[in-house]
Amino acid sequence: MLIWLVFLIGGAILGTYYDKIYFFNVFNNLYFHIGSLIIGYILLRMVLKASRNTGRFLAKMGREGDIPRLQTNKLVTTGLYALMRHPMHQGLWFFPLAFALLVGSPTFILFIAPFEMLLMIVMIKIWEEPETEKKFGDAYLQYKKKVPFFCFKPECIRALLTENYDKKE
Repeated sequence: MLIWLVFLIGGAILGTYYDKIYFFNVFNNLYFHIGSLIIGYILLRMVLKASRNTGRFLAKMGREGDIPRLQTNKLVTTGLYALMRHPMHQGLWFFPLAFALLVGSPTFILFIAPFEMLLMIVMIKIWEEPETEKKFGDAYLQYKKKVPFFCFKPECIRALLTENYDKKE
């Protein structure tokens, strides 16, 4: 949670600061802000829907027994997880961009949000993937060979935004 706050609030503050120096004309353009707000709202709704759908699916399929909330103890390879290894992260990947569009900061939209999105991928690769490999061993390594990190095909995006998507491998 703290990382998200730093990304979003820090990006907004830094972006707004640099906008006043470099993008003054765009920063004060009402049409830019209206367009940015509309696109940001639509993107944010998609991000939240993808996060909700994948979170519910993972909670239902990735837990056996009495374990702490937000923990998994079962490797999920069906449904959205048959299409991509990190569907929740793929949805959340666009969160910094959606927030930047809502803020309407050109610097945040063009420079800071893409950097934060790249940083998210690095964090998944450095921390989450090795942790999952250790937790599920060879089963995850085999799954990793067959299923891509993210999937941006139209059918994958539709699946990500579809409630109760349960297509099997």
